[in-house]
Amino acid sequence: MKKVSIILSFLVLLVFSCTEQVEGEIKVVSPEEMQTLLQLDNVQLVDVRTSKEYNSGYIALAQNIDFMSPTFDIDIQTLDKAKPVLLYCQKGGRSAKCAEKMIDLGFKKIYDMQGGFSKWEHEGLPYKKK
Repeated sequence: MKKVSIILSFLVLLVFSCTEQVEGEIKVVSPEEMQTLLQLDNVQLVDVRTSKEYNSGYIALAQNIDFMSPTFDIDIQTLDKAKPVLLYCQKGGRSAKCAEKMIDLGFKKIYDMQGGFSKWEHEGLPYKKK
C-alpha cells in the first residue's frame, strides 16, 4: 500500500510539474536594451513617476501613469494586456512594484528598465522635457 501511495504521489507531482502555466513575464533590461525595444512596433512605454518627475524629463512617446496615484489601478488597465509594456520610474523601485502588480492584473510581457530614468539620463540617452 505504501508503494502505491509513493507511486501515486510521484505521478501527481509529474503531471503538475509538466503542466505549462500561462503567466506573465517580467524581464529587467538595461537602458540600452530598452532603447532597442523602443524600435519595435506594438510596444507600450509607461513612465510610472509622478507628473512633476515626468515633466522634468521623460523618454519620448512615454505615457505617464503615476504609480502613486489613487487611480493607478484603473489607469494601468487602459493598456493592452497582450502587447509588451516597457516600464520605468526614477531609479527602478516603483517600476518593479508596478510590474508585479501588472502580472497580477493579467499583463503578458513586461520589461522593467534597470536603474530607471536616472540611469537613462546618466548614460546620455535622449529624452524630452516639458
